Amino acid sequence: MPIRILPSHLIDQIAAGEVVERPASVIKELVENAIDAGATRIDIEIEGGGASLIRVRDNGSGIAAEELPLALTRHATSKIATLDDLAAVQSLGFRGEALPSIAAVARLRLTSRQRAAAQANEILAENGQLGEVRPAALAEGTVIEVRDLFFNVPARRRFLRSEATEAMHVQRMVERLALSHFDVAVRYLHNGRELLRVPAAQSDSDRQQRLAQVMGEDFAAGCMPVNIAAGALQLSGWISLPTFSRAQPDLAHWFVNGRAVRDRLLMNAVKLGYRDVLYGGRHPAYVLSLTLDPREVDVNAHPAKQELRFRESRGVHDFIHRGIERSLAVTRPGVQHSAVAGSLANDARPAQFEFATHAGSSGAAFGRTPVPLGAWAVRDAIRNSTVGDITSGDALSNGATADSVGRATDSRPLGTAIAQLHGIYILAQDAQGLVLVDMHAGHERVLYEKMKADHAGRHADAQQLLEPVTVDLPANVIERVLEEQQEWSRCGFDLMQIAPDRIAVRSVPALLARVDVAQLVRDAALGVADDEGTHHVEGAEHRLLATLACRGAVHAGRRLSLPEMDALLRQMEETERASQCNHGRPTFTRVALSELDHLFLRGR
Repeated sequence: MPIRILPSHLIDQIAAGEVVERPASVIKELVENAIDAGATRIDIEIEGGGASLIRVRDNGSGIAAEELPLALTRHATSKIATLDDLAAVQSLGFRGEALPSIAAVARLRLTSRQRAAAQANEILAENGQLGEVRPAALAEGTVIEVRDLFFNVPARRRFLRSEATEAMHVQRMVERLALSHFDVAVRYLHNGRELLRVPAAQSDSDRQQRLAQVMGEDFAAGCMPVNIAAGALQLSGWISLPTFSRAQPDLAHWFVNGRAVRDRLLMNAVKLGYRDVLYGGRHPAYVLSLTLDPREVDVNAHPAKQELRFRESRGVHDFIHRGIERSLAVTRPGVQHSAVAGSLANDARPAQFEFATHAGSSGAAFGRTPVPLGAWAVRDAIRNSTVGDITSGDALSNGATADSVGRATDSRPLGTAIAQLHGIYILAQDAQGLVLVDMHAGHERVLYEKMKADHAGRHADAQQLLEPVTVDLPANVIERVLEEQQEWSRCGFDLMQIAPDRIAVRSVPALLARVDVAQLVRDAALGVADDEGTHHVEGAEHRLLATLACRGAVHAGRRLSLPEMDALLRQMEETERASQCNHGRPTFTRVALSELDHLFLRGR
């Protein structure tokens, strides 16, 4: 077959495949255009899961009659004019591809009226062919109707799922858009049935109500507001408490400069922030918005603009990871989950192997000199990478003695210990009612945080290997490793390049001397490319510390005196993340007096 230029309508249909995947992607493009037009109210209506009809109505600025044909012409846009504009995109759309792509694979009607215009106008498009502009009836804004999606591309239409499945994808897309712009009212209908209506949210209570409608009452009731800044980076939104987790990442929403994205770097940063407080295999729920200079992010990396490229990806990743980690550090008894605000200017610097993360934060948790736990043979246990004899009974008995048992006005977060149940739970009372504490889980977290703070506060001990271990790696990865050799050395690694694609490992952190050295270095080095190398090594260290803490904490069946139990409660109140154990389980729960009164029919 000879080389030839394809017909324009076929070019449009091929290009449409990159932008229009299913009805949900059509909704995304149309709603983003409405937001760019300054709309404060958007109505979305679909039929047949969106395959039969999609109608999006907005009250935005509208389109002039003479520009309607241009709006349906490929690469015609009002949002960029030069390459410099493309390097600092501030609008949601900019390529001028969405409307022409949709018109190439569906029957489209575009009706619009500018605010100062005498009347509205409309234009029809079918199979990529444009009709004439003609007068129409419309009070304000723009209405776009898309009918019979993929009617002229049967192969694409066969790939659509069932009506219910496509409608579900549309609803998820509408929900993401509703969470990205709280100042825009959104209404969504499927087959005439209203499934979502959220008014514009201006106040905190309005935003909380929208969160409840979209994310569910449980998330809205138990989420933590976040608002952290470092230079030009700002992270805001809501994150779930560790006790609210999901089997799938279906309630994980990321927005960058107002754009809904599903970016692997951002999702990984949040996952690492939850590393110490979430069950393995569980996923956090969150609605997070990252604001940064548009020149620092490339939104043109993917046709659907779902994935991004950051100029300083390591710095962005570390800023988010540390911000989430710091926010979750306040999940301890007695701390109200108000907005976590502040500056992470120091933490936001790219630090590929920064192990001092917990030195300041965990140390602050022990600022009032907690009662010492155990004989603290932990240092030796860390250096030898073995589980030492970490006993706690004697140290607990040296703790603060319980106040008069039965004091009903105790305002301390975990109250006063009054008994032990089955050698597992501590029963305490405070002014509100009964507090039940899992003594092993609580003590485990106290030990773990102390061990992390102790380990982070010093240069990592190195263990010399009897024979160097060789590791094969791609040459470009070795080059990256050598650029960070000082940080590797500070962590206890002694690395030397012995070939373009091979390095020799002569020492490792003493804490990790018994793991598979070659696999550890290989995973960490490969993770450098994804900005995860430091976190892989740090995570391996923390997993070992968590094991030591778990084995060293008091276990079921251990009888504790009231002073010992009370001492543990006081330490939990001082310890970061003490609301969850190292495995993500809750460490305590409450039963209010009103609930007890209800059980016994008091007051009736």
